Amino acid sequence: MINHSIPETELILNPDGSVYHLQLLPEHIPQNIIIVGDPGRVSIVSSHFQSIEFKIQNREFISHGGIYNGKKVMVISSGIGTDNIDILMNELDAAVNIDLKTRIIKPKHTALNIVRIGTSGALQPDIAVDNYVVSSYGLGFDGLLNYYADLHLINNNEISNAFIKQTNWNHHLPFPYCVKGSEKLINKIGFDLIKGITATAPGFYGPQGRKLRLSPWVQDFNQKLTNFNHLDFRITNFEMETSALYGLGTLLGHQTCTVCAVIANRVIKQYSKNHLLAIEQLIDLVLKRLTI
Repeated sequence: MINHSIPETELILNPDGSVYHLQLLPEHIPQNIIIVGDPGRVSIVSSHFQSIEFKIQNREFISHGGIYNGKKVMVISSGIGTDNIDILMNELDAAVNIDLKTRIIKPKHTALNIVRIGTSGALQPDIAVDNYVVSSYGLGFDGLLNYYADLHLINNNEISNAFIKQTNWNHHLPFPYCVKGSEKLINKIGFDLIKGITATAPGFYGPQGRKLRLSPWVQDFNQKLTNFNHLDFRITNFEMETSALYGLGTLLGHQTCTVCAVIANRVIKQYSKNHLLAIEQLIDLVLKRLTI
């Protein structure tokens, strides 16, 4: 526990006392939070609210806070990638667990429920487009959590080591860390959904096995992900945020869960005919189950 004031260079605040990138104050942040990658999706989520209490925007971080099912809830956009999740998770946590006036960590910890609603590509032939997948684990190829000292305390070494062995993982790439999501939220929101390991990539093209003018480092990378199996765990889908959300959420003491609409099946090369409808229905499902 840090009981001294955190320097201004480490915890940067705006003139109004809000956290630097998100521009949020402690009073803005409810227990239940939905994260979306696309800033344009924030208004779609908040259109379901019974009332909207505030709208705040800075760069790709757009926040709408309001009431749904009689409870306070907030939706915030992260933008694309684990680097943005690093900013978002640390600043959300700082706003509720650090006294922003004294810059001292609060003695009483506040845990948030943070659910990511996203889109992803399926890596198993039997997962049809427009289905929903809840992430039991986030398997990170991004390297972000390798920069934090306590990764070894939360990493599932069995899955990581099995993945390294089965895929003949290139040792020049970041260590593929694997962190479990919140059982509480997964059981509450995704009890009847497809479950599995969600792979998180640091990019959309080469890191996800796509080839345009540049070739990925391993031609059959996605096939290796599809073939991976450990204790009946399989890699169900590919996206770009979950590993960081689960890793930072666990280290910071928050409940985290990712639910993705499958808009493409990378194995059978099928793309959704109406992914906007699938996302709309997923938003409705998550809001109802999160606030029940």
